[in-house]
Amino acid sequence: MITWLYFLIILLISGSGVADNQSNETDAPPNFVWITSEDNSKHYLQIFDPHGVETPNIAKLAQRGLIFRHAFSNAPVCSVARSTLISGCYGPRIGAQFHRKLKMVAMPDSLLMFPEYLREAGYYTTNNSKEDYNIHKTANVWDESSRKASWKNRKINQPFFHVQNFTTTHESKLHFTKSDMENQATKNLPEKVLVFPNHPQTDLFRYTNAYYRDRIEEMDEQVGMLINQLEEEDLLSNTFVFYFADHGGVLPGSKGYLYETGLHVPLIIHVPEQYQYLIEDFTPGDVDGFVSFVDFAPTMLNLAGVDVPEAFDGRAFLGPGVSLKELNSRNTTYSYADRFDEKYDLVRAVRKGRFKYIRNFQPFTVDGLMNNYRYKQLAYQEWLSLFRTSKLSEEQTLFFNPRLPEALYDLERDPYEIHNLATSGEMKAVLDEMRVMLSDWMNSMPDLSMFPEHVLIQRAFSDPVEFGQEYRDEISRYIEIANLATQPFSIVKDALSEALRSSDSWQRYWAIIVCSSFGKQSQTLIGELEHLLKNDSESINRTRAAEYLGLTDVQDPSEMLIAQLYGSSDAAEALLILNTIVLMKDHKGHRFNLEPDRIDAAVAANVEVSRRLKYLVPN
Repeated sequence: MITWLYFLIILLISGSGVADNQSNETDAPPNFVWITSEDNSKHYLQIFDPHGVETPNIAKLAQRGLIFRHAFSNAPVCSVARSTLISGCYGPRIGAQFHRKLKMVAMPDSLLMFPEYLREAGYYTTNNSKEDYNIHKTANVWDESSRKASWKNRKINQPFFHVQNFTTTHESKLHFTKSDMENQATKNLPEKVLVFPNHPQTDLFRYTNAYYRDRIEEMDEQVGMLINQLEEEDLLSNTFVFYFADHGGVLPGSKGYLYETGLHVPLIIHVPEQYQYLIEDFTPGDVDGFVSFVDFAPTMLNLAGVDVPEAFDGRAFLGPGVSLKELNSRNTTYSYADRFDEKYDLVRAVRKGRFKYIRNFQPFTVDGLMNNYRYKQLAYQEWLSLFRTSKLSEEQTLFFNPRLPEALYDLERDPYEIHNLATSGEMKAVLDEMRVMLSDWMNSMPDLSMFPEHVLIQRAFSDPVEFGQEYRDEISRYIEIANLATQPFSIVKDALSEALRSSDSWQRYWAIIVCSSFGKQSQTLIGELEHLLKNDSESINRTRAAEYLGLTDVQDPSEMLIAQLYGSSDAAEALLILNTIVLMKDHKGHRFNLEPDRIDAAVAANVEVSRRLKYLVPN
């Protein structure tokens, strides 16, 4: 492990040819402060978006620093995003991709959470105070992690890494009531704010936008107080200060979704004067290169002079060996969505430059599927009500309609991802390239989510990375079958039929899902699907077959789905069955007369299952 001697070596090898900068170099390591705000994408800060509000304290950090115009969370929700940050690993590779976790996983054998490397190198590490990891944390990660944690308790001259989380902009702050709306005026005028074009242009949406911008301004004041503390203690000259949001959000359709409003975060890094020499070609101002949360861990270690483990999935974007010129050439980021509380929807995405490719693996699962915590927000409730009463424009109904398996967006022309170009012949070359990029990335991990979550809990989560390597070939085959949905049915019919008859349960699983993605086009395979409904050894495959019959209006799946639910003794499996039941109820009009007492008691007691049951059986 490299320690403070590293900085003396850097000073010695830099040579006499940089005499102008030499006087600023130091053999002491820098300090680091992360200031994290919750649930806000870049769209609400004027420094990043003309429709945002002024945030003078956050902007102040950029005076001697860097404004990252393309910074991304790899996941659009707290625990998965924070697990990526702390581990430097993609969630679907290490089993940290589900929110909220039903079972925690261990860090890969070859890695530690990155603050532990800093502690080994002599740093004092503190977190105030949110963790929310899906990964087991050892006692060696933080010197202190609490609401009282501060750098102030370190030893004299000890370098520190401090995380300060502000919750002022969290989703829960938008759980106001109609009475609140009537009696609490906003500082930002509702008639002056931008309502996203895919949202209803209503008084409620305008108020929600204004109210949220007020929270952004309040958060900026908190950031200012923390910066003032650093200034008063004369720490800004030797402390890298990162300001960023923990993911996007939180207006409807943002948090929990792989759209830019859920992923594209603000990031500003104050570069202390004493350590500008660590950044090749440093000039304060904009950075156009792409960075994402998976890159933060290696970046921190690189700036601190600590060896960066090769097992990280990300790569450093600042520090020795990285120039701003090279950084600005980076133009790609990957993202993932799996389960958000009780709602499942497997989605993967890649953005390259101006283009964004989204792969909806279960495109029949509409974005707007009930998610209890999301729908505490009045704007969600109104949006759904307007949909059900046919009072939305075509753009505004997209959230509640089945999707295509693939989506392609030109973000320069379509920043809110409304116009899907995947079916445009003119975009075929771009679509083909990005489809291959995403599949290659999923294969490279490999992506554990090609197994249902309950299977991973049973078989993989004792050592997810090892499981992924052991079943790499099988996962590759599942991805291949799943991607049959991106080709014409006439071309893939025989391959689908073969997969439906496979002895591998999860080849059958993905083949059924692909049939549902094709909808009525695949009715020539209904014989195989009805056979699986009656005879498949896996309950979840029988569930998927029933789902197909309901989606295609061949048969009412209600009794079949209820039977699978009553027969399940696994909470994660039951949760996936309930996902289908809610889809069939809300978006296909089927009726379900559930008797909660007939559900396995341990299953019904699961917190996420109970959310679904509370919605389906409110009394």
